[in-house]
Amino acid sequence: MAKRWDADLERWQSAGLIDASVSARIRDFESRRTDNQGLHWPTILAISFGGLMLGAGVLLFVAAHWDQLSPAQRLSSVLLLVAAFHVLGAFTSDDFPNLGTVFHAVGTVALGAGIFLAAQIFNLNEDWSGGVLLWAIGAALGWAIRRDWVQATFTALLVPLWLGGKWIAITQGTRGSEAILTEGLLMLAVAYLTARGPGDSSPLRRSLAWIGAIALIPCTGFVVGGEFQFGNLQSMVAGKQLLGWTVAIGLPLLVAFLLRKSKAWINVVASFWVVILGSMDYSYNGRNLHGASYFYNEIMPFVWCLVGSVGLIAWGLREQRKERINFGVAGFGITILWFYFSSVMDKLGRSESLIGFGVIFLVGGWFLERARRKLVGQLPGVPR
Repeated sequence: MAKRWDADLERWQSAGLIDASVSARIRDFESRRTDNQGLHWPTILAISFGGLMLGAGVLLFVAAHWDQLSPAQRLSSVLLLVAAFHVLGAFTSDDFPNLGTVFHAVGTVALGAGIFLAAQIFNLNEDWSGGVLLWAIGAALGWAIRRDWVQATFTALLVPLWLGGKWIAITQGTRGSEAILTEGLLMLAVAYLTARGPGDSSPLRRSLAWIGAIALIPCTGFVVGGEFQFGNLQSMVAGKQLLGWTVAIGLPLLVAFLLRKSKAWINVVASFWVVILGSMDYSYNGRNLHGASYFYNEIMPFVWCLVGSVGLIAWGLREQRKERINFGVAGFGITILWFYFSSVMDKLGRSESLIGFGVIFLVGGWFLERARRKLVGQLPGVPR
C-alpha cells in the first residue's frame, strides 16, 4: 500500500514545486529510513498475541450471548465483526502497517467464523467444503486488494482444504480416493517447502516454507499408511479418477512453477517419488506376503523413504537451503526408527529391544547430528 507521503510527492511534483530528481531522492531516503526501522521482536510478539486475543475474546463474547440473540441480531453481529476488523485495518495501515496487517488477518478469520455461523443461523444443510470455498474466496480477494502475505497464506491453506473436503464428499465409499488425496497433499507440501531459494526471503515464501515443513512428515506417513476406509468399497469411475489425479499432480506442479519457474523440474522428480511411494501397499494388518510382493510392499517403503531423505538433503545442498538439509536428516532418522519399531522390535525380547532402542537414539543421533553439521557447514554464510 502506498505511503501517505508518496501521494504528497506526486501532488507536489504535478504542481511544479519539486522536479523528478528531487522527488526520486526523497522517495529513496524515505524508503531506506522505513526499512531500517524494523520492529523488534517484543513488538512483533505483542502485536501478534494481541490480535489473537482480540479475535478470540470477541468471538467468545458473541458465543456467550448467542442463545439470547435473535437470528437477525446474530447475523448483524457476524457481519459487524467482519467489517469492523477490516475497517480498523484500513485506518491503521498507513501509520502502522503491521498493526493493519493483524487487523485484516483477524477480519479474515472472523469471515470464516461468520460463514459457518450464518449457516447455523439459517439451518443450511450444505457440505462443509462449500463454506471453506467462500472463506477461501474472501481470503483471495483480500490478497488481490492488499497484496498482503497473510491473506496469501490464508489462501494457500484454504484452497487445498476446500479441494480435499470436496474430494472426500464426492468419492465417499470408493476405493483409491484417499491415495489420491494424500499423495496430492504430500506433493503440495513439497512445493510449499521448496518455495524459498537463494535470496528468496519474502514473508510469503517463508510462511509457505513453514507450512510445507509442518505438513511434510505427517503427509508422508499418510501416503505410506494407505487407505483408511474399511468395508465394501466401490471402484472409482475412470473419469473421476482422472480428474483426481490431474488436480493432485497438476496443482502442486503449478504452484511449484509459479514459485520456482524453471527450477520446478526438481518438483517433477519429487512427484514421481511420491507416486512410487504411494504404489507400495504397506500395512500393519499381518498379511502373509512372500517373495517379491513382501519386499516391495513391506521393505521398499523404508528404502524409498531413505532415498527421499537423501534426495531432500541433496536438494538443500544444490539450492543452499538449510531447512531442507535438516528435514532430510530428520526424515532419515525417523525412517530408521520406524523400521526398528515395525520390523525389528517385536522380534526381540523386552530388554534387548530397549537396549537397541537406546543404542539407535544415542549412537544414531550422534552420527546424524554430525553429518547434519558437516552438510550445513558446506553452505556459504549459513550458521549451523
